[in-house]
This record gives sequence, structure tokens and C-alpha cells, in this order.
Amino acid sequence: MLIWSLMLVCLLNIPFGYWRKNVRKLSLPWFMAIHLPVPFVALLRHHLELPGATLLAFLAAYFLGQYLGSRLSRTLRPYGNVSSSLVHDLVHRSWIIIIGRQIGR
Repeated sequence: MLIWSLMLVCLLNIPFGYWRKNVRKLSLPWFMAIHLPVPFVALLRHHLELPGATLLAFLAAYFLGQYLGSRLSRTLRPYGNVSSSLVHDLVHRSWIIIIGRQIGR
């Protein structure tokens, strides 16, 4: 159960890391991108009644998700403009791929 919860924390933080990378550093949206997932992680740890020894693993998963989100933003930037929303950018790029396939037929 610990591994699944760590994966969930990491996956939850990827969009927030993406958002954080695309806003001005030390602005209100930047702080929100870092701190909005914290209550979810705290509630998850409390719900699972995990010992304090797992805190370091949760912190690592939290920051890994933030890092992966920022790397994803940097990876997509050469292929066009990126917004602050990972979901918007992925959907927008998927439609371009689908339309490109339809035209190529």
C-alpha cells in the first residue's frame, strides 16, 4: 500500500510541477502550485495511518512529481507554446496529432 500511495503522490504533483514551471517564480501562482497538493498528501498519510518514518519517502515522491512536471514542460516547449495547464497542452497537442493523421490519408 505504501508504494501505491507514493506513486499517487508523485502523479498528483506532476501537473502542479508543470504549472509551477510556467509561472513567474515567487509569485502567488508559484506558491499555490507548490502548496496546493500538501493537504491531499497530509490527508492521505493520515488516512493510511502511516508511521512518521515514511515522511521522507513521501517528501521524495512529492518533489519527484514536481520535478517531473517541470521537466515535461521543458520537454514540450521546443514543440510549440506551452500554457500553465498540462491537461490543456496535452489535449491540444493530441488534437493536432489526430488532425494531422486524418489529413495524411
